[in-house]
Amino acid sequence: MKTILPCLLVLAISVSLSDASCFFMECKPGMSDGVTVGCLDSEGKLHEFGSRWRTDDCNDCSSFRHGISCCSSYATPVDYDKEKCESIFNKETCSYKVLEKDDHSKECPVHSWVA
Repeated sequence: MKTILPCLLVLAISVSLSDASCFFMECKPGMSDGVTVGCLDSEGKLHEFGSRWRTDDCNDCSSFRHGISCCSSYATPVDYDKEKCESIFNKETCSYKVLEKDDHSKECPVHSWVA
């Protein structure tokens, strides 16, 4: 327990210093035959300790004894011509494309992304 709190503090600081979109949920114990085997997510679904999965909202999550950690799995375009182009998110591929507003067959150059 003494090592968990410093690790969480470092994680919290590094997340706030980065542009990544991450969050942490305390473990709501998931039981099987009277034994805690994992954590329940916000929808009440059981995720065994050590498991990894991708949510419908394109977050990559991991289950640990102390909780569930999730981060966005995609990069967001931030430096492109917003007057001429628009960013379009594809939930199937969990990715953005930046296309010309008047012609979606043409991609626009992106100079920087935030992950």
